[in-house]
Amino acid sequence: QVQLVESGGGLVQAGGSLSLSCVASGSISSFSDLGWYRQAPGKQRELVAIFTRGGKTDYADSVKGRFTISRDNAKNTVSLQMNSLKPEDTAVYYCNAYYLFNDYWGKGTLVTVSS
Repeated sequence: QVQLVESGGGLVQAGGSLSLSCVASGSISSFSDLGWYRQAPGKQRELVAIFTRGGKTDYADSVKGRFTISRDNAKNTVSLQMNSLKPEDTAVYYCNAYYLFNDYWGKGTLVTVSS
């Protein structure tokens, strides 16, 4: 069983920055995929940024050049640095891990970007 706990959400003005963190209960070096998704009100959950199997990173087109995903295996932490935030980035952000054929999700952290 993997537990994921996100932190770092909040309210920020457009153009500002926020950093999200997710701490995992297991060794993240063992996870196949590890990353961040988001769900805006009335919309489906979507991929934001992810470390895929083999250590490659992938980003949603809407966040490329503004968001950066990083990881610290020693601390079992994956982070998301979000810069140049836009009102359309407002969403609940979820940490996700895929491990031993199971998907694990955190409870999410709310990011609100005001215009």
